[in-house]
Amino acid sequence: MTDTDPVLRALAHPLRLRMLSLMWPGPMSAAELARELDVSHALASQHLRRLDAVGLVELAEERTRRGGRERRYRTVQGTPLSDQQDGTPMLAETMAHTLRERARRRETGSEGVTVDAELWVDPRTWQTVRHRLAELAAELHAAARPPHAPGTIPLGVSMMAFPLRDVTIERNDPPGER
Repeated sequence: MTDTDPVLRALAHPLRLRMLSLMWPGPMSAAELARELDVSHALASQHLRRLDAVGLVELAEERTRRGGRERRYRTVQGTPLSDQQDGTPMLAETMAHTLRERARRRETGSEGVTVDAELWVDPRTWQTVRHRLAELAAELHAAARPPHAPGTIPLGVSMMAFPLRDVTIERNDPPGER
């Protein structure tokens, strides 16, 4: 794991992924993150420092609070997950952990969308759908508000969509031609 990109290693922890989601709509301090995530202030600070060290969060403001200095960070806008092709298995495992945790918190009787698919489509369709999925993700992120903002509901979204290797070709190719 020592050769793994530091950004990928930072993204590969479920708590840090949640922190990035929580700080997307606006800055939060380690104390605020600790309360929201039900973890210790020390643990939230440690994870926040890791995200800061690799440039996934940035200092948004520093203010005086209860006689001390409170540093509030926000997520650096962009799509770092989409760019981490070499780390797909590691990110998939982290996202699976997050999805299991979110599934336990699903609101009873709530509507949702669940998709699991392995499909064959033409490349043009894939490019069109990929752009639409990215636009939908950007729309949801743009609409995100701070946790517990009046008139909002918590929402869980996990998505990975990518072309697959055709394993039937690999099985049928002689070993020297792969």
